[in-house]
Amino acid sequence: MSLDYQFPENFWWGSAASATQTEGGENGTKGKNIWDKWYESEPNRFFENIGPEVTSDFYNRFKEDIANMKKIHHNSFRLSISWARLIPGGRGDVNPEAVDFYSKVFDELIRNDIEPFVTLYHFDMPLELQEIGGWENREVTEAYADYAEKAFELFGDRVKKWFTFNEPVVPVEGGYLYDFHYPNIVDAKKAIQVGYNTMVAHAKAVKLYHENYDGKIGIVLNLTPSYPRSQNPADLKASHICDLFFNRSFLDPAVKGEYPQDLIDLLAEYNQLPATKPEDKALLKENLVDLLGVNYYQPRRVKARDSQPNPDSPFMPDWFFDNYEMPGRKMNPYRGWEIYEKGIYDIMINLKENYGNIESFISENGMGVQNEERFLVDGRIEDDYRIDFIKDHLKWLHKSIQEGCNVKGYHLWTFMDNWSWMNAYKNRYGFYSVDLKTQQRTAKKSASWFAEASEKNGFND
Repeated sequence: MSLDYQFPENFWWGSAASATQTEGGENGTKGKNIWDKWYESEPNRFFENIGPEVTSDFYNRFKEDIANMKKIHHNSFRLSISWARLIPGGRGDVNPEAVDFYSKVFDELIRNDIEPFVTLYHFDMPLELQEIGGWENREVTEAYADYAEKAFELFGDRVKKWFTFNEPVVPVEGGYLYDFHYPNIVDAKKAIQVGYNTMVAHAKAVKLYHENYDGKIGIVLNLTPSYPRSQNPADLKASHICDLFFNRSFLDPAVKGEYPQDLIDLLAEYNQLPATKPEDKALLKENLVDLLGVNYYQPRRVKARDSQPNPDSPFMPDWFFDNYEMPGRKMNPYRGWEIYEKGIYDIMINLKENYGNIESFISENGMGVQNEERFLVDGRIEDDYRIDFIKDHLKWLHKSIQEGCNVKGYHLWTFMDNWSWMNAYKNRYGFYSVDLKTQQRTAKKSASWFAEASEKNGFND
């Protein structure tokens, strides 16, 4: 029987999570990272004052979690290694306890026919490295390359899909522009340096991997199409500049090995260019990704600014556009995000037409909802809204594949409810709910829908 939406053979069905959000910062031996530090100093900035000490306790419960993944027919799962756990302090000796933990996790996944996709850096700078400037400091790119090399050496025999960074624009926005990540600095010049050094670190890791290993290495970017309010040239220019700052600043160097010239020109005009080294150009150009993870949650809609920026305000990307709230848009009211399923298709068509149709997959897509216990029926959360969300995005993804886009898979954010940075457990995203008091996992309705879709490699309308 043929399905309405049949996906290509060996399509990756799975989900994604990260170390800091699931392992529990107080489990096992681990150095401190910036989240441990920020929570200690300002717990009030975290929803209901919940910090990263225990989170979903994956450190102690990974066998149960992986068994649950198997139950809902995952064939792949993306997780991250905690740099501060593998190398406490960020430099120096490897922590044998961490090697043992990650080895067991990867082995358990493989034993259950679930391929591990591994991210090296997911927002979690070791504290000691942040204290010397974090990504502002070029030295940290060397420390990162050493860390990547150790991870490849230790786990490269079993892990064949690596990702250097998850959403590298987010620490730039959060830590250096808009104050929602530590170190809470507002300084565009530093932000741009952080973004640039991150891509230098990325290229160093790609180079090491390609020279010594035979799997694939990529990067995970949150691509957010910038839609102009209208076709008016002023609105088009606003959306173009927005796209340069938030998408192409990482997409172009990762996939093409160079920065867009108009971004360089714009930064030069406002005296915001980063410090670079002569050898960087070749480093970026020669070390392109094999695979691109795409995180997609919401579109960005922009228009030409209504007023001139305050000349005394700090330089910001927002000098060049205003956000635009399109009338009649569909919303996720809990997260305040627009739901626009076609965005996933537009991203893939862009990758096909402008980025050599690079091999890619949806590495995150998901819907966070508050107080999901409202939807409990006979002990199960009936999250039909999540099923609709996934299905409607998959339909557009399917259309892009039919039109020749090189899309290999779909991973939901996330497998089980996890700790979401400043939002802690405010919005729940998982296939499995987690009771914070008992840590008990319970499958939601979406888990059984996904189990069937992944087993059949598709679904009916």
